[in-house]
Amino acid sequence: MINIELKKGKEIQTLTLPKERLMGILEPAESGEAPDEQALVRQALDHPIGTDRLEEIVRPGETVAILTSDPTRPMPTYKVLPALLDRLECAGIRPEDITVYIARGNHRATTEAERRELIGTDCYERVRCIDTDPLDVEPVGVTKRGTPVDIDRRVLAADRRICLGNIEYHYFAGYSGGAKAIMPGSSTRAAIQANHRMMASPDAHIGKLEGNPVREDIEEGAAMVGADFILNVVIDTHKRIVWAGAGDMVEAHRAGCRFLDTMYRFELEREADIVVVSQGGAPKDLNLYQTQKALENARHAVRKGGIIVLVGSCREGLGNEVFEQWMVEAEKPRDLVERIGREFVLGGHKAAMVAEVCERAEVYLVSDMEDTFVRQIFMTPFGNVQEAYDAAVRKLGEDASVLVMPYGGSTVPIVLNH
Repeated sequence: MINIELKKGKEIQTLTLPKERLMGILEPAESGEAPDEQALVRQALDHPIGTDRLEEIVRPGETVAILTSDPTRPMPTYKVLPALLDRLECAGIRPEDITVYIARGNHRATTEAERRELIGTDCYERVRCIDTDPLDVEPVGVTKRGTPVDIDRRVLAADRRICLGNIEYHYFAGYSGGAKAIMPGSSTRAAIQANHRMMASPDAHIGKLEGNPVREDIEEGAAMVGADFILNVVIDTHKRIVWAGAGDMVEAHRAGCRFLDTMYRFELEREADIVVVSQGGAPKDLNLYQTQKALENARHAVRKGGIIVLVGSCREGLGNEVFEQWMVEAEKPRDLVERIGREFVLGGHKAAMVAEVCERAEVYLVSDMEDTFVRQIFMTPFGNVQEAYDAAVRKLGEDASVLVMPYGGSTVPIVLNH
């Protein structure tokens, strides 16, 4: 027998299963040594990719907007911001001319306590930190694919814009990070919806950049606004920075994507009967809207008619009103797939993605949500991962093959010749 640990919120759950049934554990290719995170950030700032150093870009007296992620993303802003602020101040930028924006996109507004935690107390007292406002925007133009580029007017008014972000896989934009801090991070619901509508394209999928209409539209919109500099990182499963890159919005981002592939991309010979997957614990599994990423990645590894055991706290519920409305209104998964074909609505798109997975495989959900509600959204509730796995084996048989993805929101299985 073998014991495997999976994270659910801030707790650890243990799965025990026969070793001979295990196809594999998709764990990132990480070094056991603790990285010098600050050295990585400083090195990135010292050697930017595709641009001059930040100190040579900004000018004294200019205003600077720094765009970073909200609490649903694991971006360690508090680790990278001090070095960035030091560079800006050395270049003659006054603290009062710097504003850190939480680029929340379509997510809820943050609290002051959350913002303080996100950027760190020292930085919070050093510069102003506020949310972007999707209702107070200024139109910049329209992309060639028809996405309105409407950006928070304060972000737009800044002399310089610097984008922060962590790079991980994104199920239809290819990868996160890069220009996403501007589009959709600082934009409107209408713009986000127009961009995300392109997820129906066969070229809009995880791990794809070139030719991906969603990613290309994002970068076109951000280029219309202007991103002077980015500072992106890749983090490991311990939330430590293992790579940092700075510079051009596209070139530096692509370098980070290549590094990410060396850690989190896995090739498989065949699909598994049972896939046990965790989003990776807090804060990534606060709600089903975010935990859906792990479900989507697991979908690529499970056979049709198999079972996915999804582990995620989801203590905040579904996490999006439209997503929840669509899920509870549907009588069966097919209703959602057909509905998104008739009317593309942001939030509804994730409901349709969940429905497509539920049509391919049964989903056993280990969460903090009420059992009755879990059944209402086409999943089977379980108290812990072992109970869910045991039930899957009873249904599919003792010989069922098993694949485990402890960090399913970050790891991407690719079945060869499929």
